[in-house]
Amino acid sequence: MGWALRRFSLTKDVPLAISRGTTASVQRLELSLHCDGCIGRGETGGFETGHRGYSTDAVEEELQQLLPQLDGLDPMQIQMVPACFEGLSPPARCALDLALLDWRGRHLQQPIWRLYGLSGSTAVATSVTLGLGSVDQVVQRLNRWWQLLPATRIKLKLGSPDGLEHDRALVQAVAEAIERKRQLSDQSLELQVDANGGWSLDQAREMLHDLQRAGVVLLEQPLAPLSDDARDRAGFEALHPDCSMPLVADESCWDLADLLRLAPVVDGVNLKLLKTGGLSHAWLMAQVARELQIDLMVGCYSDSRLLNGAAAQLLPLVRWPDLDSHLNLIDDPFIGLPLNDDRLSAPPGAGLGIDLQGDIADVER
Repeated sequence: MGWALRRFSLTKDVPLAISRGTTASVQRLELSLHCDGCIGRGETGGFETGHRGYSTDAVEEELQQLLPQLDGLDPMQIQMVPACFEGLSPPARCALDLALLDWRGRHLQQPIWRLYGLSGSTAVATSVTLGLGSVDQVVQRLNRWWQLLPATRIKLKLGSPDGLEHDRALVQAVAEAIERKRQLSDQSLELQVDANGGWSLDQAREMLHDLQRAGVVLLEQPLAPLSDDARDRAGFEALHPDCSMPLVADESCWDLADLLRLAPVVDGVNLKLLKTGGLSHAWLMAQVARELQIDLMVGCYSDSRLLNGAAAQLLPLVRWPDLDSHLNLIDDPFIGLPLNDDRLSAPPGAGLGIDLQGDIADVER
């Protein structure tokens, strides 16, 4: 048995601008477990949510220090694994959790969604993301997405540093473009909005009428996430009664404790595996959310097919998939993650069902 850690680069075809800045490329880490002829892989990397964050360098150092402790670990002895996770940051836990799950699934020759008792036939439309920019730039980006795939769910980033008037102009322009597309194609299209914490409570309230008039179906993380849990919850609690569309927490919701804290004051939460510390905890959160009648989104950062394929294991439980980052990469080293028009399905292969391109070439030779 052996473990390996490697760094790789991911480059966006179109840089993505949100309220906290612009991303054109990222450095990522792949943790791999080689045992009994099977390879399990997990992806991770640095990210930030405004009030919390981790650098890729720090996560890499954390995993390098962990590797010697993993020697001799039996990856099938699930009850022994939690000790390995103690004290790890969420992104470090994510890499380890995914590598172990991927290995177990491949060893058992079963996809993870099947081991979770879910259906692999569920196909759900993913949203595609429009970053901040000028009105012309954003509409051009929307048309570029439509050239790539028949997207029916559009997520517009707001919280512009240029202020609410620019946000209003973006909403109006994108809503009009969607309406023109709807009339030409007779498709059912929807507009979602994500402010990435770029508004104050007063600004969010001020924008609600504009969003409603534009037919926006979902409002994600309008308020900045706060380290003080009580104050963070209070913001959602104050806005929720006035919000006629589903109100979804992203940056404010990392783990099960956050889900339980926010459940009374939101309609949904965005599960991102780097925040939750991997698929295992996201699976737990998804089950609890169902019991609490909280809808789910699964989202991504600048993730490859490996991390998005892991999140896609939960698609049968998800109302709003937001797994489009790999569609905007020019150098994704992984393959898999079926896409039919704009509908994603959980990968059918064993484990996470995602392969490294070179591995497939070696098998074919």
